[in-house]
Amino acid sequence: MAIESNPDYAAFRSAFRIEDLAAQLSGDLQTGLNACYECCDRHAATGKVALYWEGKDGSSASYTFGDLQELSARFANFLRARGIGPGDRVAGLLPRTPELMVVALGSWRAGAIYQALFTAFGPKSIEYRLERSQARLIVTDLENRPKLDGVRSLPDVMTVTVDAEEVLPDGDYDFWKEIDQQATSFDPVMRTAADPFLLLFTSGTVGHAKGVSVPLQALLSFLAYMQFGIGLRDEDAYWNVADPGWAYGLYYAVVGPLLLGHATTFYEGAFTVESTYRMLTKYRITNLAAAPTVYRLLLAAGEESARPVRGQLRVANSAGEPLNPEVIRWFEQHVGCSIHDQYGQTELGIVICNSDAFRYERRPGSMGLPMPGFRAVLLDDQFQELGAGQVGQLAIDRTRSPLYWFPGYWQQETTSCYHGCYYLTGDTAELAEKEAFTFVGRDDDLITSAGYRIGPFDVESCLIEHPAVAESAVVGKPDPERTELVKAFVVLRPDHAPSPELAADLQQFVKQRLAAHAYPREVEFVDELPKTPSGKIQRFVLRQREIEKSHEPAGP
Repeated sequence: MAIESNPDYAAFRSAFRIEDLAAQLSGDLQTGLNACYECCDRHAATGKVALYWEGKDGSSASYTFGDLQELSARFANFLRARGIGPGDRVAGLLPRTPELMVVALGSWRAGAIYQALFTAFGPKSIEYRLERSQARLIVTDLENRPKLDGVRSLPDVMTVTVDAEEVLPDGDYDFWKEIDQQATSFDPVMRTAADPFLLLFTSGTVGHAKGVSVPLQALLSFLAYMQFGIGLRDEDAYWNVADPGWAYGLYYAVVGPLLLGHATTFYEGAFTVESTYRMLTKYRITNLAAAPTVYRLLLAAGEESARPVRGQLRVANSAGEPLNPEVIRWFEQHVGCSIHDQYGQTELGIVICNSDAFRYERRPGSMGLPMPGFRAVLLDDQFQELGAGQVGQLAIDRTRSPLYWFPGYWQQETTSCYHGCYYLTGDTAELAEKEAFTFVGRDDDLITSAGYRIGPFDVESCLIEHPAVAESAVVGKPDPERTELVKAFVVLRPDHAPSPELAADLQQFVKQRLAAHAYPREVEFVDELPKTPSGKIQRFVLRQREIEKSHEPAGP
């Protein structure tokens, strides 16, 4: 995108051309392309590292694009020998290991679709997704293999196990034994822009998880975000903490950096504050991407823990759910780096972001400006567009968003999130004067109390500024007088204990700093908040609990 360095936002958008993005690909959207070639083969001759991997046991390794080219060819030949080819689904139930990268790239090389499965899933969640995807083959490891014993649909799915040091179940293939026997060349199968190369399911924040197939044309959107949202530079050491079993990790820890010929970083172990700071230090990370949960826990660990990485990070990015302004301020003060809050969905990728790619007046707590290639709007209850200073449902104008790629939910004839030319996100936002959007809440999360519409995120953001609070979730509790009253569920920091006095202090804190009508009339201290496997707070679980309690008969 040939524009002046750091232009203002209007100039940035006017200079954007989708043709410039398409020219960065080796293949052609009209005549054919292959995701493995775009993410791997065309960078193989550079000799550059594609993956830095650290195991949960402390072992580590690096893989060049040439290494992954050879390994993905071997896996593609294995798939072909099993009769798996273009359009077939290959599932991966794997942690952040090199094998995950090999399976994804090898599936794409063969023209197949890689289906991501999160390793924290139990048998029912795995079964639900395998039945709907009709996957032909699943690759897993010894730790996760027992989960497949309880999956009814598994007899129709070939199973490949990594690190099979023990006797395998009948019919299983040994991953490394099989691919070591395969040839090291395999010509990438060309596909069209509309052909899917990824399949994953939504996190189930509201309702049942739905399948999202990602067509190859989405590569343009991923390129745009890596360049204009993540702001990835050649000299950056990049780590996206998100798990590739979910969209943010799959799109922007696997596909995005490799598209640019840039190394990505995998840490196999579970998240802890200690492991995160150790990885940041060891790999000299300068460009970090993570979910808000990660940043909130870093804040809770305190200033002393952050001291070794102060001044090291050039930029940090956050997506998955809104980031509290207090976390952003703390990070700037104690880490010396801004966090760019960004908004997207599994169905869209990132479409609204804060970024250093252009000049604009940044608003604390805002999720930013629409990405080039997307037109975001707010709609009222009659689906009419709203202007600045108003609150409405956030939507994407598909007809005027050249980077829009979502084709509708997997194997569903109709998509309820469409209304005319609009894709309806189901989220409520506010639009400022200069096109910046601020998240208000999911439509289902908004609280109606005594005639006021209260966004839970505003109350949560206020609560987390209190020195005793590590996390919070706010919901509407049924109330005969107010319709709903504001109730806060609060997780305290380790050095604070629950008490009626602290609950009253929190109420006063919100009343004075936010608004008298929005303070939580009830505060309940909890050890943890219900979250999706990807780390998003599930307010609807808490809300449903309060609804059920309100229906219980009164005691004697």
